[in-house]
Amino acid sequence: MGRSGVVSRRFPFAFDRRFIPPLALMGVLPQTASVSVDVNGLAVRFGPWRMLTPTENVIEARRTGPYRWWRVVGMHVSAADRGISFGTSTASGVCLRFEEPVSGVIARFLSHPAMTVTVEDPDALIDALGTPTRPAA
Repeated sequence: MGRSGVVSRRFPFAFDRRFIPPLALMGVLPQTASVSVDVNGLAVRFGPWRMLTPTENVIEARRTGPYRWWRVVGMHVSAADRGISFGTSTASGVCLRFEEPVSGVIARFLSHPAMTVTVEDPDALIDALGTPTRPAA
C-alpha cells in the first residue's frame, strides 16, 4: 500500500550464516535487527543503532546488490557521501535516498542522505514505502 494508507509492516534482515558470529559481537542478531514501516515512519533497528524518519522523507527506494562483504556487512558510513549501510548479507538489499538527510545514528552532527539495508524481502519494503521499484543500476 502507498504512503496515504501506510500499513504497519516489519521487515527482518537477511542473515548470511557466515556473518552471524561477527555481527553478534556487535549486538546485531535476528531479534535485534529489523526495518519497520508504519504511520510513525520508517524505523530501523540494527543492534545498538537506531534510525527513524517519516516515510515522506524517503524519495527513492531501489533494489541493489550483490555487494562485496567488506562494503556492506556490519554498520558502515561512506566517506564519499555519508550514506549509511546496515548489512547482514551480500545478496541484495534496498538503497533508500532521503529528501532531508537523517541525523543521530552515530552522532547528532553527522547526517546521512541515504541508507542501505539488507532485508529478507527488498521488493516488499519498496512496495510498503510506496516508492517505485527500480532495477539495480
